Amino acid sequence: MDLSDVASASNPDIDDAQALMRGAARLLWQMGYSAIPEFILPDGRRADLMAIGRKGEMTIVEIKSGIADFRADNKWENYQGYCERIYFAVSQRFPHELIPEHAGLIVADGFGGAVVRESPALTLAPARRKALTLRFARAAADRLMRVDDGPTPSL
Repeated sequence: MDLSDVASASNPDIDDAQALMRGAARLLWQMGYSAIPEFILPDGRRADLMAIGRKGEMTIVEIKSGIADFRADNKWENYQGYCERIYFAVSQRFPHELIPEHAGLIVADGFGGAVVRESPALTLAPARRKALTLRFARAAADRLMRVDDGPTPSL
């Protein structure tokens, strides 16, 4: 992996979060998941990537572009009630030992990624799974409609 695939042009000490997200989403797709970026959870928090698998299993991936980003953001600690697996996606140069043991680890770049450490399995209540699945489907459909809708005509 070439650092130019993830390093921000404006600050080489910070990785390009969009490139990390794209690579993690491509990896999820290869694993049989469909992912939506910036998914709003029922509690109002925003998951960087929310993915649903072929059997309806829910996975959240938190993108971390650098150590400061990791230390400043603890929203991921509340994700356990909304998925069966939680991963952090980071670049190869991110210190992997900072990622907590109770989360999986994905190393990504702008083109793909690899699971370095599996996430421990969590339990998701059936009613919560149904509600999240409907929310996921509606979010995906709404985004597709906005893309296909084109520019809003002026009145």
